[in-house]
Amino acid sequence: MTSFLRSDRSRAVAIWLFAVAVLVMAMVVVGGSTRLTGSGLSITQWRPVTGAVPPLSLAEWQAEFARYKTIPQYQLVNRGMTLDQFKGIYWWEWTHRLLGRLVGFAFFAPFVIFAWRKEIPQRLLLRLGGLFILGGLQGLVGWWMVASGLAHRVSVAPERLMIHLGLAFALLGALVWTALDAWAGGARQTLPGPWGRRALGLVGLIFLQVLLGALVAGNHAGLVYNDWPLMNGQVFPADYAGPGIWATLAHSQGAVQLHHRLVAYLLTGVAIACGIGAWRSTYLADDAKRLALAVTAAVLLQAGLGVVTLIAVAPVGLSLAHQVMAAVTLCLAVAFAWRVRRV
Repeated sequence: MTSFLRSDRSRAVAIWLFAVAVLVMAMVVVGGSTRLTGSGLSITQWRPVTGAVPPLSLAEWQAEFARYKTIPQYQLVNRGMTLDQFKGIYWWEWTHRLLGRLVGFAFFAPFVIFAWRKEIPQRLLLRLGGLFILGGLQGLVGWWMVASGLAHRVSVAPERLMIHLGLAFALLGALVWTALDAWAGGARQTLPGPWGRRALGLVGLIFLQVLLGALVAGNHAGLVYNDWPLMNGQVFPADYAGPGIWATLAHSQGAVQLHHRLVAYLLTGVAIACGIGAWRSTYLADDAKRLALAVTAAVLLQAGLGVVTLIAVAPVGLSLAHQVMAAVTLCLAVAFAWRVRRV
């Protein structure tokens, strides 16, 4: 066979991409654990290759610990920490970075094999190249985020955390969409009516809510205003405004939590309307309708989980469940948006 294209679809390629998506979701979970345990700044160097090997001797552990002692987080928050306590936070960050390397390997190695065997649909080649670049960018942004907390802060900059998490969710959604394309083949037809736009709009709204949630996490805003539906008994938070527009939008605890709440209300209403409209639609297939209802249910569950997490003052378990549910909700919305654009 002389052509690179063997078939317009490949179930093996689809399974591979779904598996990589699962690894990205695992990275989201471990990344959330790293943030919630205050572990993200424990490794103060970026060594993409040699950093895969952790300290193997007491001297190496002491050298790592000595580097950590030079940053503000140790000096202002963790002063007096023992070496064993340092190891506890170090392993979280090391695992997070190891998963990043594993995702890169799990994408690149099978890609080479599938390409050599000519099993990748030709229409997906450029997209897969873009996904590889997006994954590499995610690693660079991750270090850029960590670097923001090594000199003048005791945690990473919230806006950099937002970009880092946003790229992870964008990669997750793109992997799911591409996997579905590989599974089903290239024949598609946009359905009559506005469902394609509605579904993509719902994906965009969920993604926006993820970004706002990252700002809440980055500002530790889940630890304040822990009543609902009011905010310390008020409709509008007393400390909403910061010293400027950017300080308000990205760094005010009251503002970022209020924005996250407001978009949650909007998203919940849109998801319910979308679910009802899809179920009544005469254009959508039954599986598309079921996906729409699944997205609606996921949004409602995520909203309830968010309220419970807030009232409980953001314990680690609930916070991680909230983050995982956000990833599940986005994946379901992407699957729905993909499905309504096909006959």
